Amino acid sequence: MNQLQIINNNGQRVLTTSQLAEAYGTDIQIVVNNFNRNKDRYSEGKHFVLLTGEYLREFRAKNQIDLLPNINRLYLWTEKGAWLHAKSLNTDQAWDAYEKLVDDYYTIKENVVPLSKDQALVTVLRTTADLVEDTQAIKEEQHEIRKLVTQIDNKVEEQITLDHGEQRRLQKGVATKVYEICNDPKERPKFFKEIYREIKDRFGVASYKDVKRKELQSALRYIENWIPRKVS
Repeated sequence: MNQLQIINNNGQRVLTTSQLAEAYGTDIQIVVNNFNRNKDRYSEGKHFVLLTGEYLREFRAKNQIDLLPNINRLYLWTEKGAWLHAKSLNTDQAWDAYEKLVDDYYTIKENVVPLSKDQALVTVLRTTADLVEDTQAIKEEQHEIRKLVTQIDNKVEEQITLDHGEQRRLQKGVATKVYEICNDPKERPKFFKEIYREIKDRFGVASYKDVKRKELQSALRYIENWIPRKVS
């Protein structure tokens, strides 16, 4: 998949139909046909944005992409829309491309991660503990401060979920397991759905992304030893 030109619409990253077709290794007409056959599954605003009239002229004026002058409507696909198209195509290339789109295109990466209130407090307390003078009274104060730091550290550790790289490790573990147990591309989505559902149940989270960082190794071992139920 070539480097995609980034398109933003109202602060949301989107893709044109031609970009989506190129990423999935298929023709534009196939994407259009799949959409037309399954229109009842797509919701405007959730899966796509349709630009016409003044909105299309305004978008064209921003010069984000080159558009043919005779285009009078433009579909822009969101991440959820891209997922539905991958599901319609149901090819290995489409699913692999969708994962890359989620990781490298739709997700806006930030270079600086702000500290939470607890993490900032830990930093301040550590600095204070290191600067106080070496007297008996202050040693006792240091001891109390370090006890407090440990308590807050434990609290922060309980709250931290998987970062982007750790989520990717878990995704790769799931993909490895599914490809190991299933050679039929048409059946794999069922196994993907089942294993992600059981991960959420096992670790009590709404999404695999909410798994606690401290439980990552446990989650990876769970995936490695996972045995699917009978999928009908």
